Order: sequence, then C-alpha cells, then structure tokens
Amino acid sequence: MILCCGEALIDMIPAPTEAGAVGFVPHCGGAVYNTAIALGRLGAQTGMLTGLSSDMFGQQLASGLKASHVDVRPVITADRPTTLAFVRLVGGHATYEFYDENSAGRMLEPDDMPQLSAEVTTLYFGGISLACEPAADAYAALLQRNHAGRSVMLDPNIRPGFVRNIERYRARLASMIGLSDIVKVSDEDLNWITPEPMSLRDKVSQLLTAGPSVVILTRGGDGATGYLKGGDEVHVPARKAEIVDTVGAGDTFNAGVLAKLSELGALTQQSLANLGPDALEAALEHGARVASITVSRAGANPPWAEEI
Repeated sequence: MILCCGEALIDMIPAPTEAGAVGFVPHCGGAVYNTAIALGRLGAQTGMLTGLSSDMFGQQLASGLKASHVDVRPVITADRPTTLAFVRLVGGHATYEFYDENSAGRMLEPDDMPQLSAEVTTLYFGGISLACEPAADAYAALLQRNHAGRSVMLDPNIRPGFVRNIERYRARLASMIGLSDIVKVSDEDLNWITPEPMSLRDKVSQLLTAGPSVVILTRGGDGATGYLKGGDEVHVPARKAEIVDTVGAGDTFNAGVLAKLSELGALTQQSLANLGPDALEAALEHGARVASITVSRAGANPPWAEEI
C-alpha cells in the first residue's frame, strides 16, 4: 500500500450565485489528499494518514476518500475544525487564503502517529503539512520511525507564507529529504531550498548527494526532468491541454509517477536505487498525462484509470 501522509482540507472555490454575486463552493482538497485521491482512482492500493474533523467538512473529506477507493483506516479523527482554503483564480492559476488555526489536521502530535503495518510499503509526504506545526513534527517523526524497508517520496511544495521558523523548517525538510528515495521539486522549490547562485542542475546534484535516488524537477509548461543518482537524466514535455485551472496539477502528477512505478514493480528502495532512464521516463510521461486531464477540469478532479 502507498500511504499518503499529510493534509486534507476544503478548497472553497469561487462560483457565481443566482443573484449574480460570487459565492464559494466547498471542494475536497489539500496537496496530499489530492494525490491520495488520484492514486486511488488510478487503481493503486492507497491509504491516507491525516487528521480529519468530525464536522460536516471532515465527513465530506472522508466520503471523498472512500469514493475513490482510498483506505481511511489510518485517519485520525478529532473534534476540531477542518482547514479551509479560499481560492482565488486569476487566469486559471490559483492563489489561496488559509484558515488553519487549531484544526484537526494541524494539531496532530508525534504521539498520535500509529505504528504502521507491513501492508504499507511506500510513504508519500508533502504540502503544507511539512510546514505547519505541530503536525509537521508529527509527520517527520512518522518518517523517522518507519522509513526502514519502505520507499519514500517527498514533494515539499514549499509555501513560504506558512513557514514561521525558517531554521526549524529547513532542518526538518533536510532530514526528510535525507530519508527519501524520490524528491520532486518545482524550480521555485529548488531555489528556496538552495538559494545560492548556482545552476538548477548543480542544485539538483546537491539534492541527490543528500540521499534520494531520484530527483524530479518540474517547470510548469516546460515539463519535467528526472535525474538519477548515477548521472542519467530524462526530460518529458508538458502535455497540451485546454486549461480550466491548475488546482491539483502537481499533486496528480505525483500520483501518476507513483502509480506507474508501482505498476512497473519499481517502487521499492532497491529498485529505485537501480532505476533506469526508460522506467523513469515512463513514470514521468504517465504523470504528465494524468496532470493534463486534471487541469482541463475545474478544481482538483483527477481522472480514473479508464480515462487515461
């Protein structure tokens, strides 16, 4: 099972009302939630570990996971509010205003994290859950305790506005990168992680030296490039699509990559350490294909396997 560990929240998406004013419609979202949903729809055995509220929005999130065949047994339910993200769309691109204080997801503590069964073979981390304490420390502790014998993918998806203590966040991120087999970063993420005046290729080399076997660098419309520890690299262009909005594009790209690697039998620590460029290219192409369908729809609405 691929266990997606991180935030689940409600995206409040703007929509016109009958009176003509703009209202907001609640959609299930969150970077890690979107990846879990996409994996489930693509047919990969998937579970989610997150903090969900017992409120109406938490019930909506749980129902969405179940409807996409995601195992909700690892979910930790609490009598706290659900995180809300009010979305503003400009030219199809999303900006957010978050309401996350004292939420069910954010207030997870390291001691809340369960012992994982042998059924969990891959861990996926990312999003704002790596920046917002105390949950960020809880997820870091979960990785520290459970990475041995499991493959790990990390997408930091850095949002500087969420970082309260830069030194602590950098230290947490560095530790988690060192325990990961796949690290996916945007060019903006990479420049934040390594702000020194170096080429993107040299910054990728630094990441590979830190521990991962695979680094995937995405550059929006310029596609994605995968780098292997042995020196090979492959590039996959972005697929053309009629863009409605970009909500969840990177999250579903990650799901496509993980689903293809799982299908190829390559989603283990040993296999990733010896991954060849052909398998990496196939995974990146699948990720780009999945993401291209997602951006052609409103909100984060990943495709089902039969749509690919």
